[in-house]
Amino acid sequence: MERRASSPVIKYHAAARTGGDARLSIDKSDNLRILMSNFSIGVDLGGTNLRIAAVDENGTLLEKVTLGTGVSRGRARVIQDMCDAIHRLAKQYEKKFSLLGVGIGIPGIIDLQTGVMRESPNLPGWEGASVKDEIEKCLQSRPIVDNDANVAALGEKWLGAGKQVDHLAILTLGTGVGGGLVLNGRIWAGMSGMAGEAGHTTVEPDGVKCGCGNRGCLEQYASATAIVRMAKEAVAAGAPGLRVAAGSDAEFSARAIYNLAIQGDEDAKKIFHQVGRCIGIVLSNLVNILNLPMYVIGGGVCSAWEAFAPAMFEELRLRSMVYAATAPDSSSESLSSESMGASAKIESTGPTRTIITRALLGSDAGLYGAARLPMIMGS
Repeated sequence: MERRASSPVIKYHAAARTGGDARLSIDKSDNLRILMSNFSIGVDLGGTNLRIAAVDENGTLLEKVTLGTGVSRGRARVIQDMCDAIHRLAKQYEKKFSLLGVGIGIPGIIDLQTGVMRESPNLPGWEGASVKDEIEKCLQSRPIVDNDANVAALGEKWLGAGKQVDHLAILTLGTGVGGGLVLNGRIWAGMSGMAGEAGHTTVEPDGVKCGCGNRGCLEQYASATAIVRMAKEAVAAGAPGLRVAAGSDAEFSARAIYNLAIQGDEDAKKIFHQVGRCIGIVLSNLVNILNLPMYVIGGGVCSAWEAFAPAMFEELRLRSMVYAATAPDSSSESLSSESMGASAKIESTGPTRTIITRALLGSDAGLYGAARLPMIMGS
C-alpha cells in the first residue's frame, strides 16, 4: 500500500491469473515479490449492510468485514466507509498476497458503459449518480462495478451450486427480485449491463403496480415485500390465522408467514402457492428461451423452498415443453399434474437435464462473485 498525501492508493500487481499457485510478480517499484499468491477484494453493497471481503484465488475467505450501510447519511459517506474498509484489507494482506483488484456488487440497474446508476430502490438518492466515478475518485483506483444479482450468479458458478456447469441463470428473492446470467463462466451483461432483470418480467399483465412502472412484475409476487403485502391483503379479507399472527408480531415478516404455511395454515399456504406459481412462470420462459443446464434460486425467500417449490415445479411442467423434455426424475418434485400441459406432450428421456436448485452460498454469493471479477477480467 502506498500513500499519496493523506489518501491511500491501492496498487494492483500484474501477476499471471493462472490459479492459486505461488508465482513471481514485479510491482511498480521493481521490488521482487517472491512466492506470492493472488487475492482480490469483493464488496456487497446492500441497502442495510455493507460487506467487504478479502478472498484468495482458491476461494478461501481471508477476512470479512460487515458494516451498516447507513444510507441516510448520504452517498458520499457510504462510499467513504466502503473505501476505508477496502484500503484496510488491502494493506493488511499486501505482504502475503498480490492484489488483483476490487469488485463491487451494487443493487439496482447500472449502465456499465457510463457507470451511472439508473435505478436502485434499496439506495434512495443514488439514481442518476455516476457511482463508478465517485468510487474511483475515493478509492484512487479502478474497481469493477456490477449489479448485485450478476455477481451473485458468478459466485454460485465459482464456488456454489454451479461449479460443475459453464452456464446458469439465477433468481435472487429478497426485498426485491433480482436476476443474473452466467454464460461460459462469465457474467452476460447485455448491451449496457442491464441483462437478466427477471424480477421485472411480467407474470400478471393487469397485476399489482410495480415500482419500475410496470404492472404484474415477478417482484410483486415473489419477494419478501410481496409476501407481506399478500398476507396483509388476506388479513383484510378475513384470514383468521394470518390475522392472529399480524396482531401478535409487530414485524409480521415473510418468515412468520412461512412458519404459518409450514404449520398448515391454508391462507398462508395459498400465498406461497402464488409465489411458486409466479416463479414457475418466469422460469418456464427462461428455460424455453435459454435452454441452460442450471437455474439457481437464491436470496432470503429461498429459505421457504418447501412452501413454494411444489407449485413452482408444477407450473414449469405445465408451461415449458423444454423443461418437460429435460426434467430430472419428477418423483422428488411431488407434482399433481403429470399428465397436464406441456408435460403431456413430451417425456423426459434424453441424456441432458435441466436443474432447478437452491443457491449454496447464501448471502455470501455476492461477496465471492464480486471478488471473482478481478480474477477473471484479464483471462
